[in-house]
Amino acid sequence: MAKIKKALTKIQKQARKDAKIERQKKYEWIFINGKQVRIKRSPTVDGIDVDEFIERNADLIWLHQNEMWEYIDTDEEQLSFKEDNDEIPF
Repeated sequence: MAKIKKALTKIQKQARKDAKIERQKKYEWIFINGKQVRIKRSPTVDGIDVDEFIERNADLIWLHQNEMWEYIDTDEEQLSFKEDNDEIPF
């Protein structure tokens, strides 16, 4: 004799729906070697990648304090000294 399935209650349906939404936010599906695999999503801030957000919004002092020197832009033109000027600066 087959087991009779019961319909889910309203609370159970909402709980399943909420759990599904949370899983979609936390994981993403990709293909590796022809198989579909679930991996964790990379963290984002306001919908953009964390590294890109830091590059756009961080100031030089904060980057230096957190040892993120690779994100600091240095122009070679600003760092070079002009040797053409032989005058005394003061």
